[in-house]
Amino acid sequence: MLSIKNNGISAVQFGLLTTVEMITAMLVYIPVAYLADRTTKKPFVLITFLNFTLFPLFLLFSHSFSMMVIAFVIRGLKEFGEPTRKALIMDLAPEDQKAGMFGLYYLIRNVIVSVAAFAGGFLWQLSPAVNLLTATAYGVLGTIYFALRGRDLKGS
Repeated sequence: MLSIKNNGISAVQFGLLTTVEMITAMLVYIPVAYLADRTTKKPFVLITFLNFTLFPLFLLFSHSFSMMVIAFVIRGLKEFGEPTRKALIMDLAPEDQKAGMFGLYYLIRNVIVSVAAFAGGFLWQLSPAVNLLTATAYGVLGTIYFALRGRDLKGS
């Protein structure tokens, strides 16, 4: 990644950043899943989408290792509502079609992500900033859409 390369981040430092991301994710998985089971799930999923949205923006403006640490904490927080999001998909699926709906969700998501990856490659050639700002813009749109239109069910 250009942000990593341009900031003189070494391979060891990148490994540390990835460790920060994974530790952050591990620290939030169980407590968030526990809370989401006792309340509604939508706020936790919204926070996840917000973190997906913020990461490219923070990456764009991270010009030091310490700023990169903050960016990778945010990247780890993208897992904030991951178990909750999967549970919400299952909760909203018809009882006799849960496995199929889960598979369909991932098929649609992965097709979109694959197309976006190609588009990201073209945008990167224009400018890494264009790529990261476009990712942020789509994140904002998706987060707003889910906030306004996404369904929710009360936890158990």
